[in-house]
Amino acid sequence: MRKTTFASGQYYHIYNRGVDRRGVFLAEADYERFLICLREFNRIEAIGSLYEKSFKKVEHLGTKSPIGDLVPKCEPLVEIVAYCLNPNHFHLILKQISEKGISKFMLKVSTGHTTYFNKKYKRSGSLFQGPFKAIHIDSNDYLLYLSAYVSRNYFIHNLGTKSPSEISQGEWKYCSALDYLGKRNGNLCNKSAILDQFRSVKDYEIFLNDNAVHLKEKKELEKYLLEE
Repeated sequence: MRKTTFASGQYYHIYNRGVDRRGVFLAEADYERFLICLREFNRIEAIGSLYEKSFKKVEHLGTKSPIGDLVPKCEPLVEIVAYCLNPNHFHLILKQISEKGISKFMLKVSTGHTTYFNKKYKRSGSLFQGPFKAIHIDSNDYLLYLSAYVSRNYFIHNLGTKSPSEISQGEWKYCSALDYLGKRNGNLCNKSAILDQFRSVKDYEIFLNDNAVHLKEKKELEKYLLEE
């Protein structure tokens, strides 16, 4: 049984990685497909096959909105606050909107991506390392801290930018940082829960980067101590 009980109106840190730490995103199209799933599966109503609605129409992310609508907007299961997709794992901050929304949403997303991935790469079996992991975000301070951890997770794991002086460039496009900082017109996330607590986007950028550097240094120190 899952230890975390999901309650509507509450925020949760959701994450999972590939089985045996294998890659779950091997090409740009895989990242884009997952982002489409995050939007299109976020509804109570069934939508049928996303394949039939054609992923061929997807635009590359660049500085554009991550994804456009494929089907009409409906009542959502969750509110997406932040995300980061890394080669072998992903992180999400979700707020549950409807009853059992997170469980229903993640079942759709995980199953959809696994089916797509296995068909594309001619494999079978589980893609992710068991059920998704979930941690209740029980305070506002924790929510703000996690917004930095998730949106800059690529940096913490040495992907994209390699040094603190480059962090604001935000070239890792498979995360929500570019949207929060106004460097891309993405609307997948509801940013108000975070940005409304800062005087300006610039203030949040400072908060984001300072915490990301701290978290990266902490991670590298822990790794060093384990190797001693």
